Amino acid sequence: MIKKILLTILFLTIHYSLITSHSYAITMDSTRFRIDFSNINSASGDKSSSGYKLSDTVGQLAAGQFASTGYIVKAGFQYIHSIIPFSFSVSNINIDLGTLIPNTPATGSTVLSINYGGAGQYQVTAIEETALQTLSGNAIPNTTCDGGVNICSESTARLWTLPSSYGFGYNMSGQDVPDDFVSTSFFRPFPNKAKAGIPSVVMTSTNVGRNRQATLTFKANISPVQPAGGYQTIVNFVATPSF
Repeated sequence: MIKKILLTILFLTIHYSLITSHSYAITMDSTRFRIDFSNINSASGDKSSSGYKLSDTVGQLAAGQFASTGYIVKAGFQYIHSIIPFSFSVSNINIDLGTLIPNTPATGSTVLSINYGGAGQYQVTAIEETALQTLSGNAIPNTTCDGGVNICSESTARLWTLPSSYGFGYNMSGQDVPDDFVSTSFFRPFPNKAKAGIPSVVMTSTNVGRNRQATLTFKANISPVQPAGGYQTIVNFVATPSF
């Protein structure tokens, strides 16, 4: 029996752009009060010459992050002034695993790339629309990896090397990937949106960086009794920055 596998990757980028305009201090007063400065720092802004560029906040009286139920205040630092605009890309959005042969795993990969310069963190999540399946509903189940002590889950990667272990899953390698992907032989199943799955984090970091990259490798392995047909699914990626 032969099975033709085609994955279509749909990626969504959530791009928050925070824009500030110039503000000027003024004297505000009434019969009961006088405020000499409307800005709570003594100096701030962008400065440059032929040899340097500097963005600063000077004289902040209460610097840091403050939080309570319902709000977060980040004061005194350049939290929203990023020198690296946020962007996200996927190198290959159509993954063809070819004709599957029973007990012979097939793989295909794509590269996720992030540019991030905020003071918070970013994350990329992934979820499949359905299992790998035909139009008539035959499905390749999501992998549980090698079983036993190596049973994997949507949040925990485990070893998947046995040719008799069947299913569909993915591996992550490169920058900012979860710690449970300890080698290229460790895999997870995708959460299934059709079964109310919750997207899994596949990349995240608080580090500022340009062109942070990770490789996501898809893997499918079928049993000799898997029905023939064309199998496909859609995997959604969502990249979210915070500041």
